[in-house]
Amino acid sequence: MELQNDEQCKELLHAQAHIWNHTFSFVSSMSLNCAIQLEIPDIINRHGAPMSLFELTEALSLKKERSQFIYRLMRILVHSGFFVIQSLPSDVDDEKKEGYWLTPASRYLLKEEPLNMRPFLLAHLEPVMVDPWLNMNKWFCNDDINPFQTANGKTLFDLAGEDPNFNNLFNEAMASDARLVSSVILKHFGSVFEGLKSLVDVGSGTGTLTKSIAEAFPNISFISFDLPHVVKGLVGSKNLSFIGGDMFQAVPKADAALLKNVFFFFFFFTVKQWMLHDWSDEDCIKILKKCKDAIPTKENGGKVIIIEMVVKNDDRSY
Repeated sequence: MELQNDEQCKELLHAQAHIWNHTFSFVSSMSLNCAIQLEIPDIINRHGAPMSLFELTEALSLKKERSQFIYRLMRILVHSGFFVIQSLPSDVDDEKKEGYWLTPASRYLLKEEPLNMRPFLLAHLEPVMVDPWLNMNKWFCNDDINPFQTANGKTLFDLAGEDPNFNNLFNEAMASDARLVSSVILKHFGSVFEGLKSLVDVGSGTGTLTKSIAEAFPNISFISFDLPHVVKGLVGSKNLSFIGGDMFQAVPKADAALLKNVFFFFFFFTVKQWMLHDWSDEDCIKILKKCKDAIPTKENGGKVIIIEMVVKNDDRSY
């Protein structure tokens, strides 16, 4: 397209910048993934103070010629808001007198943080989870259930049922999300569980959320319900039991049914772990009907508790 005036030149440069930003947007997530695998947040946290580039590269036991690349890595992560640059004490021997320190976001990536989101991040950026995005064009033209199946030859749940390592990775990612959510629910919304005698957590994963609620409400009997390979070998407690099954076939009887979303894949993938958020309307109806069959009527105290994300409508056109 021939440029006729300054306005068209400006438009061209904006278009180039827009395309570049989206082309290289993966750099931020992959840089963060690298930092977590190198345990950079944990190293800085153990240091107990802002850490110079020299101190960081020494702690990482890297070759000297790699330090310039750690600088570039940290520059990206500072820009992304995972680290900040702070002044070093005057007695520190570093020509820049600047060091890297943690932000609230990076603190939730520390191993020792009870509510850390490391497993969630690491699981999502595994090749087996990234490859489906590279195969979306193929999926649009075939009959596979989702791009995960196109990329890996089987669905996520089939793979989890066959591969113990992937199953553990997947379940720990769900558990890390559940730990964070349960802390908020019990603090601000615990009243929703009052008065119940029993509750079934439908699609509960390894039961992290269920365990937290069961500990807070010892007089309620809880069932953690998921696919058989997910709950296999899991041990319950005095008021918690694990049951394997298919929620499309039947849900165990209880006073209330709990359905919590797990943000594990974008809507495109129709991965069936968001409970309601990512199922089709028809499948949501099937799930809710099975829940209805499992609980008493509303007049007799039955209830369905749904923990879901709200997608903000910012009036954009899609």
